[in-house]
Amino acid sequence: MSMFDAFVERFHAHFTQNPNSRVTLGVNRDLGELPDPSLAAIARRDDEAAELLEEIAGVPRDELSFDQRLDLDLAALMLESERYNDRYTFNGRTQAQQLPSCGDDVGGGIFLMLINDPRPAAERLEDITSRLEKVSGYVEALLGRLDTPVARWVSMDVQKVEGLPQLFDTVEAMATEEAWPELPRLTRARAEAEQALTSYVERLKKLPTTTQLHVGEKIAREIVRLRGIDKSLEEIHSIAKSFLADTQGELASLRTRLVQKHGLPADTTMDQLEHFLAEKHPVQLKDGKLESVLDRYQQERRKILAFIHERDLFPVFEDQDMRIVRTPSFLEPSIPAGAMVQPAPFRDGTKRSLVYLTLSEELLAEHTELSIPNMMIHEGIPGHHLQLATAATHPSVVRRHVEAMDHAEGWTTMLEGYMLDVGYMGELTDEARFTGKRDIARIGARVGIDLFFMTGDKGYLDLGVDCDVTSDDPFVSAGKLLAEVTGFVPGRVQAELNWYSQERGYPLSYLTGNRLVLELKRDLAAANAGKLEGLELDRRFHALYMGSGNMPLANLRRVFEHEGLVECASA
Repeated sequence: MSMFDAFVERFHAHFTQNPNSRVTLGVNRDLGELPDPSLAAIARRDDEAAELLEEIAGVPRDELSFDQRLDLDLAALMLESERYNDRYTFNGRTQAQQLPSCGDDVGGGIFLMLINDPRPAAERLEDITSRLEKVSGYVEALLGRLDTPVARWVSMDVQKVEGLPQLFDTVEAMATEEAWPELPRLTRARAEAEQALTSYVERLKKLPTTTQLHVGEKIAREIVRLRGIDKSLEEIHSIAKSFLADTQGELASLRTRLVQKHGLPADTTMDQLEHFLAEKHPVQLKDGKLESVLDRYQQERRKILAFIHERDLFPVFEDQDMRIVRTPSFLEPSIPAGAMVQPAPFRDGTKRSLVYLTLSEELLAEHTELSIPNMMIHEGIPGHHLQLATAATHPSVVRRHVEAMDHAEGWTTMLEGYMLDVGYMGELTDEARFTGKRDIARIGARVGIDLFFMTGDKGYLDLGVDCDVTSDDPFVSAGKLLAEVTGFVPGRVQAELNWYSQERGYPLSYLTGNRLVLELKRDLAAANAGKLEGLELDRRFHALYMGSGNMPLANLRRVFEHEGLVECASA
């Protein structure tokens, strides 16, 4: 075995230590375990990552292919990021010490085994029961890790944990339906788990908390660098400010055209126009049930796929699938509208994604005949599902582990405009573009809020938007900016802010990735003028983008350079 292959084997073992990661990745080994949340486990992981980084440094580069060298660079970035995120401190403590994660750790793996695991029911029920039997020990280890957690994160975890009994109901119903002989054991394990979780919530609420979540400028810069984004915080902020100004200009033009088209008063505001369009194009509920919205999304999914096939816009392979489900209650605090769980890249067979949609009476107005196509383009085909299902088939083990949010979100946000440009919405293009522009303005606001939440510098909230951000409560100031830019209902605003506060550097990846994707595509067109143009250029871009696997866009540009499709930056 070569040094490179030996390293990749150990790298894979390192990133499959967590049992929830194994479920997500499709590695069927010891799935009846819960993650070890202790500080000791984090320290062991940190030591192992350091050893792997030393191993990378010892691999002779001149003996490797371009793809192998790229894989080593990606592996190093992942390991450095993991170590840094485990080690940096704010409030004198690490993030793990201030982040209660019981809801995610207990519920996440069980939920995926329930609905996105092809193994026989008996095997899944055995693993789920084993996990429930370990909840009490897990809770003690987690409480032993926590030290003055962030108050907002405490309330989030309490809400998630309080939603777990609904998940356990589904588990018991499955076991009953399957006539699983170990049902009495499952029932006992559930009772013991719920008792432990009740105790956890009571004890968590008694812990002293802090409202200070900022990590400071220096740490923020390193977090962004380790996401593979080669731009300064100031450059990213400037991009957001320009983006929002340009978006407002485009919206003003669309407002004028749509007001004339629909015979509305000339002084109709943006909010009034959006409300009018939502009422004119509502989704129809069957028997008044919110879940029927999911059927409408499935219908749109089929329509989009037919449109793509007819025009041969994207390479869509056959052995892939997507499930659309309502967001379970324990995940609602951190999924404001929708989200996608990527196909398990190390599982044989069909590459299946799981799309969550958050449904409520308050959010119903956000599911319209204009917004549903946009959501499915973003989350499904040709968006996250197609890109990540394709990436899950890549032969590189390293790339199947990489999570590059600028790559993923840049792709999907680019597609929202591209599919309108190629005529998907027909006569409703202006209406869909107006609704989409109002929604996508969120990615500009996300930049300012992400930078503010990380650094504590309110200057990053200055995006040229007239709103009051003087509150001492960061969630109040950030919420006012987000509501002003997007018009989101209060429930969605708060859910958006929840995950912005925990996923540092991810929210800003949407707009940063969007700009980098468009820049790469412009450079591709310029380098191939007169040789590769129009739909032929689009098809080449789509195929190489998806076919290269997951990686930050700075690394993807190297792939395009290696293929001779764009000029080298150093040239």
